[in-house]
Amino acid sequence: MPCRIEDYALIGDCETAALVGPDGSIDWLCWPAFDSDACFAAILGTPGNGRWLIAPEQRVERRSRRYWDDSLILETRFETKSGTVALIDFMPPRGQASDIVRLVRGVAGTVKLRMELVIRFGFGIDIPWVRRAEDRSALLAIAGPDMTVLRTPVETRGENMTTVAEFEVSEGDSIPFVLTYGPSHLPLPKPIDPVQALKDTEDFWREWCGRSTYRGEHRGLVTRSLITLKALTYAPSGGIVAAPTTSLPEKLGGARNWDYRFCWLRDATFTLLALLNSGYTEEAAAWHSWLLRAVAGAPGNMQIMYGIMGQRRLLEWEAGWLPGYEGSRPVRVGNAAHAQLQLDVYGELIDAFHQSRMTELKLDEESWALECVVLDHVAEVWHEPDHGIWERRGEPRHYVFSKVMTWVAFDRGIKSAEKFGFRAPLERWRTLREEICRDVCERGFDRTLNSFVESYGSGLLDASLLLLPAVGFLPASDPRIQGTIAAIEKSMMRGGFVLRHDPREISEEIQPIEGAFLACTLWLADAHVLAGNLAKAQALLDRVTAIANDLGLLAEEYDPIARRQTGNFPQALTHIALVNTVHNLDDARKACDKPAVQRST
Repeated sequence: MPCRIEDYALIGDCETAALVGPDGSIDWLCWPAFDSDACFAAILGTPGNGRWLIAPEQRVERRSRRYWDDSLILETRFETKSGTVALIDFMPPRGQASDIVRLVRGVAGTVKLRMELVIRFGFGIDIPWVRRAEDRSALLAIAGPDMTVLRTPVETRGENMTTVAEFEVSEGDSIPFVLTYGPSHLPLPKPIDPVQALKDTEDFWREWCGRSTYRGEHRGLVTRSLITLKALTYAPSGGIVAAPTTSLPEKLGGARNWDYRFCWLRDATFTLLALLNSGYTEEAAAWHSWLLRAVAGAPGNMQIMYGIMGQRRLLEWEAGWLPGYEGSRPVRVGNAAHAQLQLDVYGELIDAFHQSRMTELKLDEESWALECVVLDHVAEVWHEPDHGIWERRGEPRHYVFSKVMTWVAFDRGIKSAEKFGFRAPLERWRTLREEICRDVCERGFDRTLNSFVESYGSGLLDASLLLLPAVGFLPASDPRIQGTIAAIEKSMMRGGFVLRHDPREISEEIQPIEGAFLACTLWLADAHVLAGNLAKAQALLDRVTAIANDLGLLAEEYDPIARRQTGNFPQALTHIALVNTVHNLDDARKACDKPAVQRST
């Protein structure tokens, strides 16, 4: 059985990332990029589907782990009767190749350890051909286009389709294991110095964290979330993946298992604000540039998500040979939702560009021309039904949040034109903005419930409605917003956390009810900040941070009944929301503008 989702740690090189269990096993890695096939897929199956274990042979009496300060260098300590060892795992900043370095250091006494390396390309199914390099300095594993190269002074051998080794470490010893990826048709990647790689990696993360401008009381939480966001950034393009994993279930044993190794437009503005308000203008500019390239072309072809390089065809298929995390099937690769119509993405795009200008981020000269073309398209399609922010796979509906985001598109277009002197059909845009507002307020507000609802004619709620004050549609003091917040708190909370779907819904999907959506809980906190209820907002923030793992990492959802994190891990949107909520609270206490207010200006 794999570890609990929240028991994993993350290491990465800003082009891909691996999950490391507290038992010393790397159970997930897509190589050489986030969207590549996995060569370690044990988290979705068994050790036979690929993993890399280094651990003591004898019983471990106590284990602990930590990240080195302000870094993505993981240290796991194993204490046994005979001694203590430290396993240091990291991925150096990408050089000519991608490397995983594992250093085993003796802390006290002498400890016998075992290494088991199971390479399974193709998401856990392709068994490679393993052989020694001609000079016997490395062990090669090759299958089709993929190759890994293991270099270590420890003698290894083959055993049941697994590369194994037994070795001893005494106090003061340090034994390296370096696994490198390379295309199989090219010469072997050059070896690296693992000690120098450790220093380079530590320097990289320390320098990056040193650029943060956040100095508040929650520095530890914010820094770890920002490091996670940086780790989920594909450095060559600036795209940020939603998570490094696929098919970790939203409900244990269920089938709502999706591939999150792509970049969502939904997260665009929140991501920009989290980066800009923390001092990371370079990353914000790279994310903006990725957005501009990804959506280039006809607005009618705009997608809700793209690949890390802006790829558009994210065809979905099922890896039937994998049993899924704790039996949660199917395991999906690709994401069919990329082809859905979701009107909210147009508002996200225009809002992201507007916020970039407001923070004096240098934009491409073509940005405004693109925005005008997009708004022409939105004028034609805003009244159509869509699949909504949550990518519903049933019949399209008139989702309230989708309509509101088309309002946002025109509102931000108007504000950009007015503030920066751009040429625009302002009267037409103002008329459309008013028409959409009137339509939403008349058809999307239920007077009996005293709340906005999920979709026109529905009596159900939706957590995305919590964003209405944050995007500036109505102020938090408006009785309709106050009623919506009260209705969600009454009907859509479980164990103090917010669900994203109304639990009263009778769904076409016969599935167990999913866990609470952590970003939505933080959106409720933001709504309370805007309404001046700082104590309630702080309590919600504390509740979310309390269920983070020992390293400060959070998944997409939390099951308050099972008391377990669920969904893909770690989740960028959760960490983005956490950063923004901390900024909101801190700045509200200083009577400054806060990110939630920034979105409406």
